[in-house]
Amino acid sequence: MFDAKKIHIQTSIRVLQGIIIGIGVIFVFSLIKMQIFEYGKHNPQSERNALRIEYLDAARGLILDRKGRIMVSNIPIYSITVTPADFNWSNLSILSDLLETSEDELKNIIEASAKENRLRPARIASDVDFATFSRVQENTWRLPGVSYQVDSKRSYDHGVMGSHLFGYLREVTRDELEANREFYRLGDFSGKSGIEQVYEKSLKGVTGTSLQRVTARGRSMGAYENGEHDVIPIKGSDIVTTIDMDLQSLAETLMQNKSGGLVAMNPQNGEILALVSAPQFDLNKLSGRLDKKYWAEINSDSNRPLFNRAISTRQPPGSTFKPVMGLIGLDLGIITPETRVFCGGGFVKGRLYRCTGKHGPVNLEEAILHSCNTYFFDLMDKIGTRRLFLDWKRHANDMGLGVSNGIDIPQEASGIIPDSAYFDRAFGTKRWGIGDIINLGVGQGVISMSPLHVSLAIAEIANGGYWVQPHIVKSVKNVDGTVIETNPQKRKIDWIKKEHLDVVRNGMLRMVQEGGGRHFAKLDSFLVAGKTGTAQNPHGNDHGWFVGFAPFDNPQIVVAVIYENGGYGSPSASPIAGLLMEQYLYGRVKRQHLIDYVVNYRPVMTK
Repeated sequence: MFDAKKIHIQTSIRVLQGIIIGIGVIFVFSLIKMQIFEYGKHNPQSERNALRIEYLDAARGLILDRKGRIMVSNIPIYSITVTPADFNWSNLSILSDLLETSEDELKNIIEASAKENRLRPARIASDVDFATFSRVQENTWRLPGVSYQVDSKRSYDHGVMGSHLFGYLREVTRDELEANREFYRLGDFSGKSGIEQVYEKSLKGVTGTSLQRVTARGRSMGAYENGEHDVIPIKGSDIVTTIDMDLQSLAETLMQNKSGGLVAMNPQNGEILALVSAPQFDLNKLSGRLDKKYWAEINSDSNRPLFNRAISTRQPPGSTFKPVMGLIGLDLGIITPETRVFCGGGFVKGRLYRCTGKHGPVNLEEAILHSCNTYFFDLMDKIGTRRLFLDWKRHANDMGLGVSNGIDIPQEASGIIPDSAYFDRAFGTKRWGIGDIINLGVGQGVISMSPLHVSLAIAEIANGGYWVQPHIVKSVKNVDGTVIETNPQKRKIDWIKKEHLDVVRNGMLRMVQEGGGRHFAKLDSFLVAGKTGTAQNPHGNDHGWFVGFAPFDNPQIVVAVIYENGGYGSPSASPIAGLLMEQYLYGRVKRQHLIDYVVNYRPVMTK
C-alpha cells in the first residue's frame, strides 16, 4: 500500500513537472514569436508606450506701428511642467516647497490636467525666475514626471504703454477651452482685451508637436526617429497698426497723472494715429505670471484704470457739440448762415439759461467763435417746438453719434443721443419738457459721447462730409509673406452740404486763430480749426474738452481730448491737442515749454 502511494506521488510530480515545462515552452515560443516573427507588428506599439508628445508653442505675432516699428514683442521664459501619468503624488510637498506654491493649488492644477490628458505635460508654473528654475532642475532626479519648457511672454518695453490699445493676455478659461479644443490646451493664454483679443486667432499661430523617447521616470532620451514625425510650430501673424509710435508716446506722456481720454485720427480715412485712456496700467505686470497683488489693485482702484475712456466713456460733450448743432440746424432749415440771434447774457424760456457772456447779435460763424450758448439754446428750442426732435436725432446718428462705429478693439460705447422715447424711459411719460431738450443744444443734459465720437464728428466736418470707419489695424502680415489689408468703410453723408460746412469750418478756424483756442492750439505754420468745451459735472469739477483739426485746407489729423475734472477746456485740454498736432505735422515738438505746462498743470476750479 505504501508503494502504491509512493508511485501516485511520483506520478503527480511528473505530471506537474510536465505542465510547468509545457507552460515554459509555450511562453518561450511566444516570446520568440513576438520578438522575431511578429517584430514588425509589436515594435511600433512598444515604442509608442515609451514616447511622449511635447507641444511646441508658436511665437505670438508682433504688433507694429504704421512705420513697421515694434511696439509689442516676445521674450523667452521658463515654465515648469508635470506629466500626470508619471508624477508621484508623494512628492507633492517637495514640489510645493521648490515652487513656493501651496500644495492645494498644485494638486488642483495636476488633477485638472490629468482629466484632460494624463500623458500630456501641463504647465504648473509659468514665468518662473532663474532661482526657482534652478532649484527644480537640481531636483528632477527625484521628481519623475516634472520637467520644463521654454515659453514666451509679451514685452512692452518699446517706448509706449498702449494698455488700452494692445490689451493683455490671460490663461484660457474652462469655457474657452471647451469651445475651442482644436485651438487651445490647458495652460494656454489668450487675448482678453484690445488688439490681443480682437486679433487673437491671427496672433496666436499654430502649435507644433515633438515626439520624445523617454525613460520610465519620464526623462527625455532624445527625439523619436530624429524628429521625422515632429510638426514645426507656425509663428503668429504680425499686426501692422495705424498708430504713430512717436505720437502715441507723446500722448501718453501728456496724459500722465490725469483722468480722461484722447483720440487722434486721420480724418480722411479713419486711421487712429494715437489713442490713450488715463490712467493707464502696466501691461508688463500682467504679462507671464500674473502679479496678483497688482491685478487686485487696478481692479479695486476707484479711478478705474481698466476702463477705456477713449472709446467707452459717456460724458456730455459740452461746446464741442456746437459745430454739429450748426450743421443740423442749417440742413433742417431752422437757420441760415446769416441768421442772427441776440445774446444778452442768456436765453429765457421759463427761466434763464445762462451764456458765457453778452455777445449781442451773432450769426452761426460768430456763435461758434464765441461759443455763444444763447444761439444754440435758441436753435434747440426751435427744433423741439417745431417737432423736429426725431429729425435732429437721425442727423446726429448719421454722423456716428449715439451709435457704435465699429472700431476694431472691444468695449466701444454707443453714447447717447436721446429722443422722446428715451426721455420717457429715463424720466417717465410727461415728466420731461422743453427745458430738458434745450440743454442738448450746448452738449449738456443726457447727451453723452466719448472722444472717439467727438473726433469722428469733427473729422466729417474736416473731410467734406464723409463718415469714415475708425480703425487701429492697417494689415495682417502672415509668415508666408502674404498681407491681408483691412477694409474700413467710408460713405458720404448726403445731407451735409459744402456751403454749410464752410460756415461751420470758418467758425472753428476763427475760434483757434482769434478765440479761446489761440493760446495753445494755434500753430505758426499750419492753420488749425477747433472748438473748446467745458462740460458740467454734478459730481465734481467740470470736464475740459477740446477738438481740433489741421491743416485747415487739407486736414491730416483731428484730435479730441477730454480731461476729466480738468475745468475749462481752453487751459486744460487744448494744449494737449495742440502739442499732438504739432508733433504730427512737424515731426517734433517745437514748444517744449508747453509740455512742462501740461505735465505740471493743475485744474482751475469751475465751482
